[in-house]
Amino acid sequence: MDTEFKENKKSITKMFEDTNIRTIWDSEKEDYWFSVVDVIKALTESSNPNDYWYKLKKRMSDDEKSELSTKCRQLKMQASDSKFYKTDVLDTKGILRLIQSVPSPKAEPFKLWLAQVGSDRIDEMFDPSKAIDRAITIYRAQGHDDNWIEKRLKGKLHRFQLTDTWKDGGIEKPLEYAILTNEIYMAWSGMKASEYKDFKGIRKESLRDNMSDLEILLADVGETATKELAKQYKPQGLAQNKEIARRGGSIAKNTRNNLEQELGRNVITSENNLNGRYIDNKQIENK
Repeated sequence: MDTEFKENKKSITKMFEDTNIRTIWDSEKEDYWFSVVDVIKALTESSNPNDYWYKLKKRMSDDEKSELSTKCRQLKMQASDSKFYKTDVLDTKGILRLIQSVPSPKAEPFKLWLAQVGSDRIDEMFDPSKAIDRAITIYRAQGHDDNWIEKRLKGKLHRFQLTDTWKDGGIEKPLEYAILTNEIYMAWSGMKASEYKDFKGIRKESLRDNMSDLEILLADVGETATKELAKQYKPQGLAQNKEIARRGGSIAKNTRNNLEQELGRNVITSENNLNGRYIDNKQIENK
């Protein structure tokens, strides 16, 4: 990472330091909704961000307006008078697209950052090893040791092997993958993946990255058992694959029961690998 890119990241971080940007976490979508006028105020320092937003929309091309209108929603957010009003909001992708349309010096660090990210992803298409290098660098920066990283990367490969097996059984849609994964998690942990995330106090972060060694073991047992059962019985369609997923998860549940009986404690923990826990729409409480 070059010096110029590091400075751009510092500028991005500093830009919102003195501005209260209202956000709402959408647990179903697993993304944030950002107040458009708050972001515009941070970028432009306009005394009337609502008026700026209105004029910006008028200056946009028909294609830009159409794209934005499909992404923009209205949600009730608390204003400075403590009352709640319907407010234009955009998700993360929408906000990044909006920033590209704002002619402001404060938006330049974001635009440079987006260009850098785009360039990096193109480079990774030609040389996929760069994506692996990036993942290892991020994991090391988060404090994980090389043994943990090696297990995590192998776990990703095992996940692909499971989804390949599901494809053989006629499962292809992301929603169906999520349904089957939830069946496995429910069987051994008693929680769907989204509920497990809530229990651990995480949001967009990876659930696996915030599991203990024993939790990862149980997740691996459930998914590996499901894969082997699917290869053996060759289920077709969602209903049959759900039954196999429950059976695979039950094998992990038996392993959990044995572990807890031997250890004399619950192996499911609310601990995570963050420096804190989310306690409302935008705050993290330090451990």
